[in-house]
Amino acid sequence: MQTSGTAHAPLTARAPAPQPARVACASPPWFQLQAESRWATLDFISDLHLHRDDPATAKGWMDYLGRLEFDALFILGDLFEVWVGDDVLEQATDPADAIAPLHPERAFLRACCAALQRCALQRPVYVMQGNRDFLLGRGFHTATATNPLPDPTALHWNGAHWLLSHGDAWCLADTDYMGFREQVRSPAWQQAFLSRPLEEREAIARGLRAQSEARKAASRHEPNAWADVDTSTTLEWLHRTGTTTLLHGHTHRPACHPLPEGRQRLVLSDWDLSVHPPRAEVLRLRQQDCGAPHWQRIPLQGAA
Repeated sequence: MQTSGTAHAPLTARAPAPQPARVACASPPWFQLQAESRWATLDFISDLHLHRDDPATAKGWMDYLGRLEFDALFILGDLFEVWVGDDVLEQATDPADAIAPLHPERAFLRACCAALQRCALQRPVYVMQGNRDFLLGRGFHTATATNPLPDPTALHWNGAHWLLSHGDAWCLADTDYMGFREQVRSPAWQQAFLSRPLEEREAIARGLRAQSEARKAASRHEPNAWADVDTSTTLEWLHRTGTTTLLHGHTHRPACHPLPEGRQRLVLSDWDLSVHPPRAEVLRLRQQDCGAPHWQRIPLQGAA
């Protein structure tokens, strides 16, 4: 896949980015990340659902990465429509396989990861697992030079405190999904799934994606068909972590929801540049002259 031809700065080594640290407590754990004070612009995106059949979204995302308009980038889940294991990035070891044409979907994923690596070698990039790409692992982060971002993570930056999550774990009204999530997030299930041949996993993923698309098409005109993030759970986590704003994706319903005690819930946009009108948006935090961070929504160039 070709990018738009945006000029990239020469790749240079950068200092290691800050890493999330786990909070030791009896209640469900979370992680904390102390952002670097020199960061002036932080970008947050989620739910790009990159896949080979949507080259427009992939190209728009690669162009965005190449512009390097941020000091740090946070991807809050579902970067990919599906991720069946880090071995999709491995090179063939069998000579016969090495000379065979590369699987189109794997070639697409490798192109996406190469673009992400070019960016991550110049700016810190943090990637959180979503409900579609929950099998992103160490191999992915090594290949892309990105940092894993646990869900949830409390981000502390210049006196402001933000709670970052994909959001799917708190859509409690969707009981069917919550049961499915518990199953596929268990180490035993993941070990069994990843032990299957790659081709078999890819076939299973194609079937699940077809089912998902059918469900979306059937509920397209029912705005209340999908569960939203639970408000009581949101407030509980904000209190527990000492944060004031929950920033999440997953629901594809970009909005700002005011909450009691001056708290709020900010929902990220999904990305789809193949539809009309196209959807793609960055939520950007900027350091103001007065010291307090300010957030704004930035439509992707070409999606305004």
